[in-house]
Amino acid sequence: MIELDGYSLVAIYSAMAIYMIAFVLFAVDMAQRSSRKAPPRPEETPGQGAQFRGAVTVLQQKSPPAEAPTVAMRIGQAAFALVVLGWLLHVGGVVLRTLAQGFVPWASMFEFSLTSSAISVGVFIVIQRWLDVKFLGVYLVGFTLLSLGVGTVNFYVPVKPLPPALDSYWLVIHVFVASLATAFFTLGAGLAIGQLVQSAREAGKRSFSWFTSLPDSTRLETMSYMLNVIGFVFWSFTLIAGAIWAERSWGRYWGWDNKEVWTFIVWVVYAGYVHARATRGWRGTRSSWLALVGFATVIFNYTAVNLFLPGLHAYSGI
Repeated sequence: MIELDGYSLVAIYSAMAIYMIAFVLFAVDMAQRSSRKAPPRPEETPGQGAQFRGAVTVLQQKSPPAEAPTVAMRIGQAAFALVVLGWLLHVGGVVLRTLAQGFVPWASMFEFSLTSSAISVGVFIVIQRWLDVKFLGVYLVGFTLLSLGVGTVNFYVPVKPLPPALDSYWLVIHVFVASLATAFFTLGAGLAIGQLVQSAREAGKRSFSWFTSLPDSTRLETMSYMLNVIGFVFWSFTLIAGAIWAERSWGRYWGWDNKEVWTFIVWVVYAGYVHARATRGWRGTRSSWLALVGFATVIFNYTAVNLFLPGLHAYSGI
């Protein structure tokens, strides 16, 4: 079993090496985007409920290519192909860790860093079928490298038995859905950052020539909203599943444990974000800033709560 864990680390380190090459290529691709044409701006749908219908249209339609593939564009395609290759090795590392210990690797911060980042990259790959967000490659791959680097260097723990409280099929359900939510929140945050930068460029406050080939600020904010809504739905299920699991393990649905409280805070922030945009007209930069506040609570929940706040969910493993 220890041997399989060693192979798992080799697969993870190999994936990180490939991700690093992809990161460099995505950076080169971004640097050369200033020479490309901007995609056409989609028309707005007037009337009540237009923002939701327009958002659905954004998900259903990819930006049509403005020109035949150039050398610069092929660099982006090569970077994406490397991400797929790195992801396959990444998933292989997760599978080997699973075989080494006999359960899904979600019982420590090291294991969660492996699986959650793999799920995030997987969502990034799959979502290309409906929404072209390859321009988030630098952000997403960089975030993945950071997660894997910190996880393997600072949080690594050897194979060990599963704590009794986690010995349940709810471990797979609860944590997998939470990881899916985090993946969508991560991509939504990346688009929100892009919207803020694009908005500043359109207003003439900054000159970011490489952003001229990206969707306009309105489209970026709409894409961010839709991905965050999907993440919010998954997070709502996470909160419910966690309460059910808590009742099975500890005999109560809610106990104001630090992790439970912060999971609820994340839900409240994103609920406020969805409500503010859907009913109060919070669009544009205000919506993006609120999305980033929500993502900050997700990061705090994963890092500070796990490391510094005691409770029944203290499974950091360090």
